[in-house]
Amino acid sequence: MEAVVADLAANLEQAERLGHEAGAAGAHWIVLPEFFTTGIGFVPELADAALAPDGEATQLLLALAARHGAWVGGSFLCRDSDGHVRNAFMLASPGGRIAGRHDKDLPTMWENSFYVGGEDAGILDADGMPVGVALCWELMRTQTVRRLGGAVDLVVGGSGWWSMPQWPPATLVQRLERANAATARRAAEVFAAYVGAPVVHAAHAGPLECAMPWSPLPYRGHFQGGALVCAADGNVIARRERTEGAGVVIAEVAPGRVPPGAQAPERFWLHDRGAMSALAWSYQRRHGRRWYERNVAGRPPARLQDTRHSERVTAAG
Repeated sequence: MEAVVADLAANLEQAERLGHEAGAAGAHWIVLPEFFTTGIGFVPELADAALAPDGEATQLLLALAARHGAWVGGSFLCRDSDGHVRNAFMLASPGGRIAGRHDKDLPTMWENSFYVGGEDAGILDADGMPVGVALCWELMRTQTVRRLGGAVDLVVGGSGWWSMPQWPPATLVQRLERANAATARRAAEVFAAYVGAPVVHAAHAGPLECAMPWSPLPYRGHFQGGALVCAADGNVIARRERTEGAGVVIAEVAPGRVPPGAQAPERFWLHDRGAMSALAWSYQRRHGRRWYERNVAGRPPARLQDTRHSERVTAAG
């Protein structure tokens, strides 16, 4: 997707269009990126963009699943009855029900400003088939391998992985960004080998401009990593590069676990994040928790002002 950050109506329309495109092509599983309703960036309007668990995002997933006889999933900012927002991946079944939910375990960097982490195992029941969910930097952590490795027949998920800001010194930052882009591109396929199950990974593309927490400098960059389908050994079957923009990638893969082809290292991270990402992880986490408590916690769920879109989505099934 090429989301418009914080524009619920535009993003739901795009997700619906791409979902129908995939379903019309015969997809049995349709996976949307994380934050498919909003995109992600340090944008204050996201404080009011979290939907209810049974709101428009969930209704869209159910409608797509019913219309195409497919399993349909994606994550969005979800405001629960306790007043807190979580990055919730919902999986809709072809039979028209929500088969399960996974809340991303740890917010990444400025994401701390908009939601709190979850504690579930991230294994959903798809009519007897165990399906794991891994969202963005969950693909980067050994704890995700420990909870999913050898236990699932398919991994689904997505990311909103942004590039490094192009600040000076240019030579250093460009080198860090090349490493960051390589990790974003390889994270899902490497994760498949660690877990021993095929991975279906959706992603955002396009530019991103927003403020930067605790910095006078703005952020200007882009989303990266791309969408892909890979086999249990990590072999990529099909990929859509970020430079191709919004669209679908479709491949045939047989669910089923195999012995993991790689052993997770004895450390917190599967990949080296680089000095700049490590710094941003630490300081934006501190900033984000304060910002969340002041600006996000306890607000009511968002409602689309364009009720015509909401009615059309509900009727799509």
